[in-house]
Amino acid sequence: MLTFLLEFLAVSAGLLGLVWFIILMVSDADVPLSLRAKFGKQPESLAGKVVWVTGASSGIGEAIAYCLAESGCKLVLTARRKERLEKVKQTCLASAFCKVKEDDILVLPFDVVDFDSHEKKVQEVLEYFHTVDILINNAGKTQRAAWMDVELSVDRELYDVNVLGPVSLTQALLPHMVERKQGQIVVVSSLAGKVGAPMSRAYAGCKHAVQGYFDTLRTEMALNNIDVTIICPGPVFSEVLIHAATGKKGEVLDKPMAVTEKRMTANRCAYLSCVAIANRQYEAWVSQHPVLVLVYISLLFPDFGKWFMAKLGLKQLLALREGKQ
Repeated sequence: MLTFLLEFLAVSAGLLGLVWFIILMVSDADVPLSLRAKFGKQPESLAGKVVWVTGASSGIGEAIAYCLAESGCKLVLTARRKERLEKVKQTCLASAFCKVKEDDILVLPFDVVDFDSHEKKVQEVLEYFHTVDILINNAGKTQRAAWMDVELSVDRELYDVNVLGPVSLTQALLPHMVERKQGQIVVVSSLAGKVGAPMSRAYAGCKHAVQGYFDTLRTEMALNNIDVTIICPGPVFSEVLIHAATGKKGEVLDKPMAVTEKRMTANRCAYLSCVAIANRQYEAWVSQHPVLVLVYISLLFPDFGKWFMAKLGLKQLLALREGKQ
């Protein structure tokens, strides 16, 4: 009887593993998120929530704003460029699927590295909407240069934007959420925060740091009914390479993405991110293959993953991350 039970458990585990693998190979997100996109809560379940999105003037942040407006969320849109934020607001309102009014979208331009302004900006939002249900820390900057060619000033710049900006703004807002005993903090990290990406030491290092900061926050906020969701996108179409840092202070890459590259659209990434937020998922991986499966291999089998990455070589890895394959 015991032998039969063990054999049954082994077969069941094997079948479950096979089903999991099949779902992964036909998905563009981690398996739990793929299942939630099919059977879980949809972004429409967030209707009526006040959601603050940083980095909302372009790319993933802009697409998230459109998805949330169509889901009936009240929005706070933040970035440095006021004119771009106003354009995003008008595009939201012009959509035939938009479920909010003009007064439901607050344009609040400021730079996330202006740390001294964060408490004041939080008060402005609370005076306007009286509450914030979800903060989406999306503002960020990427970087491209060989490890040995990066000036330390570039590391500091990206750390301020990608790490301390979200940490400071979150810290300024948290007392409000703690007082209410509810809320959700979202941070857009990257798959480069799970597996080091070549030619991006400052960016990959920052995103690894983001994971540590916000995993820590999740544990501490559990008793206050405040969830933390970390979104980890892979290659996505956006303007990030135009504004990307290089290895020298003040220099930008100024490299637009080609439409032929193999990347996820910002709209698809935004939808999956909003599904993860609606289902209060702890962490979500959003990417096409082969990047997604490579990250799974690297984290499930660390030694093999590092060996395999080394065998693939720098040229091949760069081609994968830049959507060339």
